[in-house]
Amino acid sequence: MPPVFPMLTVLSMFYYMCLRRRARTATRGEMNSRRAIESNTRALPINVEVVQYAKEVLDFSSHYGSENSMSYTMWNLAGIPNVYPSSGDFTQTAVFRTYGTWWDRCPSARLPFKRTPSTFCSQDYVELAFEEPVYPTAVHILETYHPGAVVRILACSANPYSQNPPAEVRWEILWSEAPTKVNGPQARQFTPCIKQINFPTNLIRLEVNSSLLDYYTELDAVVLHGVKERPVLSLKTSMIDMNDIDEDEDEEKFACGMDTLNKQFSIVTLREWPTNGYFDKLPYELIQLILSHLTVPDLCRLAQTCKLLYQHCCDPLQYIHLSLQPYWARINDTSLEYLQSRCTLIQWLNLSWTGNRGAISVSGFSRFLKVCGSELVRLELSCGHFLNETCLEVITEMCPNLQELNLSSCDKIPPQAFNHIAKVGSLKRLILYRTKVEQTALLSILNFCSELQHLSLGSCVMIEDYDLIASMMGAKCKKLRSLDLWRCKNITESGIAELASGCQLLEELDLGWCPTLQSSTGCFTNLARKLPNLQKLFLTANRSVCDTDIEELAANCTHLRQLDILGTRMVSPASLRKLLESCKDLSLLDVSFCSQIDNRVVLELNANFPNVFIKKSFTQ
Repeated sequence: MPPVFPMLTVLSMFYYMCLRRRARTATRGEMNSRRAIESNTRALPINVEVVQYAKEVLDFSSHYGSENSMSYTMWNLAGIPNVYPSSGDFTQTAVFRTYGTWWDRCPSARLPFKRTPSTFCSQDYVELAFEEPVYPTAVHILETYHPGAVVRILACSANPYSQNPPAEVRWEILWSEAPTKVNGPQARQFTPCIKQINFPTNLIRLEVNSSLLDYYTELDAVVLHGVKERPVLSLKTSMIDMNDIDEDEDEEKFACGMDTLNKQFSIVTLREWPTNGYFDKLPYELIQLILSHLTVPDLCRLAQTCKLLYQHCCDPLQYIHLSLQPYWARINDTSLEYLQSRCTLIQWLNLSWTGNRGAISVSGFSRFLKVCGSELVRLELSCGHFLNETCLEVITEMCPNLQELNLSSCDKIPPQAFNHIAKVGSLKRLILYRTKVEQTALLSILNFCSELQHLSLGSCVMIEDYDLIASMMGAKCKKLRSLDLWRCKNITESGIAELASGCQLLEELDLGWCPTLQSSTGCFTNLARKLPNLQKLFLTANRSVCDTDIEELAANCTHLRQLDILGTRMVSPASLRKLLESCKDLSLLDVSFCSQIDNRVVLELNANFPNVFIKKSFTQ
């Protein structure tokens, strides 16, 4: 009689998979409507649905507006709609800082990190708190201008209004999709089909990607629908579809892969084999090249298969460039601890968006950099709200070769902490957008970091005298190629003159929403004459820009690729024609709200210069 043990083993495995499927379905409640119908399920008990608008905006990565105003800021997402169902450009909406691909085509553009999973395409985010925790049944996003930017909606288990911090903070993806092109800029209510989660939430996060948009997306309000009691699904059938098991495994792939980071891989537990098949015949370098195409979670999973692949997956050469931003929701101190041995040669590190709500501690971050910081050249820490003065001190001490530092929207770092950055004399790129850097610290940085090529000071509201800052740049930062002074409140023609005289290699300059600059002083003509290498110039919302300025740009800045003169009343169609004829590389021209440039002129210019994207936003 043949042995029955193999068959029993197969049946036992199948029974285990069925039980695992049933248990997961009962605990997570993630069956969608299709499966519910096919399985003849019904939700018990029936709850009264709670409908609520966002109570508060807790966090965000960027916004178009000023830190001292409500116009075009993320704070407009709190409360009831201000604009919807109207369409158009309204100051009462929430607008992110960028759109399209223009920011990837300018001198300040940064090289992307390899190994970024294709499922992660988020560029910005905003987190919203609601009054009551509920089990979400629907999320409505009211988009009033150029919709289609939202690519992911997440829910958090932490209650931002609870007095007791949770032992564990969980994020679940309610909905996710690749960017899509929406025809037309008209307003809409976006209501994607969300999945059920097994915890109540009053913290919702929207992530956006604006790369396919023709202009800034504008959001008016977010409505959360949900029930107070958890819906319980009762099955009337015991039939289980094997395809469902595969689908759930795919859904959990992201979570399981990153959870593996938090487990120690012990080589003694790996199975011993006499050979490793054809892998033994491949050169070490070739296997390394093959594995370089895997994402970090895939490397962690592959490391558990055999000793040979474990050795390859843990080789520090696989972690020369490492971006943990796609996994921000699951990165914590334990993750960093078990990555330490692999990251001893790391040169590029992206920890943007990670570590918030206690996930990464100051001590955990410091331990990691003390082991892995010596070779670091590039460090991305955007929106890292765990950062404090100690962290900056550790960065300057442990990263002697650092050339690029991104602290964008790290608004929890105290002003005095920025003094430490002056110790990193090798810096070539420094991004301080929306930080609390003060004038004294910035002057020290500019004095000692003379190698700077790219500097972002957009929305740095604590700097008192931008003319002094510009003068220091002109004297010390001769290699500067790009400068972001977006919404700097007090720079004048004096500072611009010092800047243009000393930083003649500038290729990109953002002076958008700088109200103290007036064309009548000659500041813009001076720029055009002194900076012939300019490729990008933003003079957004400066109503004084005139024909003389445009003609000087046409005569002197023939390499110009992007020009924003939104809001000017003094520029005529004739000067724009001269500019377009002279600047053959021009690809973006924003003439929104320019009173002399009507739609008829835009159509004519588009017909004669088809390679230029000419933007004309319509008024309310």
